[in-house]
Amino acid sequence: MKVSIIIAAYNEAPTIARLLERVWAQPIPDCAKEVIVVESNSTDGTRALLERFIASHPADPGRCVRAIYEAGPRGKGHAVRQGIAAASGDVLMIQDADLEYDVRDYPALIGPIAAGRADFVLGSRHLGRERWRIRKFADRSLQSALMNLGGIVFHGFFNRVFGVRLTDPTTMYKIFRARCLDGLELTCNRFDLDYELVGKLIRSGFMPLEVPVSYRSRGFHEGKKIRVLRDPVTWVIAILRCRFTVLGPARARARLAEAAYSEKPARHASS
Repeated sequence: MKVSIIIAAYNEAPTIARLLERVWAQPIPDCAKEVIVVESNSTDGTRALLERFIASHPADPGRCVRAIYEAGPRGKGHAVRQGIAAASGDVLMIQDADLEYDVRDYPALIGPIAAGRADFVLGSRHLGRERWRIRKFADRSLQSALMNLGGIVFHGFFNRVFGVRLTDPTTMYKIFRARCLDGLELTCNRFDLDYELVGKLIRSGFMPLEVPVSYRSRGFHEGKKIRVLRDPVTWVIAILRCRFTVLGPARARARLAEAAYSEKPARHASS
């Protein structure tokens, strides 16, 4: 099985080289790795670091790194969609270019798909020991509390609208079989892609299996790019649009095909 790991990178010079080294070195049992980095013309030297990494890590039979160079930043969602379009793997995984998540969780995340127990997996930050208190910004306790409260509110809104009980629909770790997207169109360009992708896959019949993952939050001074006055509005629009927009005849045909052999996975998995 081949796994395509999609990384959107913009102004991530402090972490991109270390992240790529970790992704490159992390084994995934019985799987080949294709790493696709979509770089959005950073202003801090990220592109040069990426080019240097690719030059020093030639492809081998089990892994390779490819780059897509955008002319300018158009949002994380747009970059991820470019990576999805270019991916050739049987399974697609979304990975951030920072170090908030731990690549050592890869086997636990991909294992249920490789074993045929799930088609769609979410790496839940909230099933770990921190539960809902995952955002901890040094010397910014009020900001941390507000961000954690915002997570509760928006995740609760998503669950109510879609009639599900997910703990972490906005996790970065979204892993799914490539065929889950057959006939499905993604359009969001910013962080609203999180809700669009999960919402449309759920409506297509792919209920995610949630697996606990490790997480260490970074603050805005470290490069976090969410805009608290801009992005929440796009999340509400994405949730409502994904819930009530017709998916289209191509998606309906794909759902009928999936129903012939897909099994409904359990809601959560233990670590």
